[in-house]
Amino acid sequence: MPDRAPRGVVLVDIARAAIGEALGLSAPPGHEDPWLLEKAATFVTLHKLGDLRGCIGSIDARRPLGADVAHNARRAAFNDPRFPPVTSDEFDALEVEVSVLSPRSPVRAVSESEAIANLRPGIDGIYLEYAGSSATFLPQVWQSIPDPTQFLSELRRKAALPPRFWHPDLRITRYTVEKFVDDRSRR
Repeated sequence: MPDRAPRGVVLVDIARAAIGEALGLSAPPGHEDPWLLEKAATFVTLHKLGDLRGCIGSIDARRPLGADVAHNARRAAFNDPRFPPVTSDEFDALEVEVSVLSPRSPVRAVSESEAIANLRPGIDGIYLEYAGSSATFLPQVWQSIPDPTQFLSELRRKAALPPRFWHPDLRITRYTVEKFVDDRSRR
């Protein structure tokens, strides 16, 4: 019996195949491993020549893992409002990164300083929500925003809140990720 591909290779293959299929360049993802049917939340991040090209995901597990990766890959490639849709000319240059999120847990904080003290830079992905506004940063964002105060300020800005906003009803939850990167990028 042949060896099964490692989990990360399968997830990146699914993401790349979903984008390729939407562009008419490849067949649909063909993996049928039973673990792909377990519900999971994922983000798919695309880079081109080192620059962000799209990033969209699910914060909570609502779909089977394989379906969630394919769905988020297509959305990152074609529906990220910050970028034009990916073209077939770009496909081979895309680096595909898949992050599988753990379930979220609350960060207890009655003040901004307590929230900042409870963050774990480089480990935590943070989801912030207040009165219908929300935003998240994956743990990878700590690489570009290593200061916890600035990290939280930028996250609030992303949620369309003032950078130093605090209110007792503001909710912060954390999660971790298992990250897989397409090391076969054809850049």
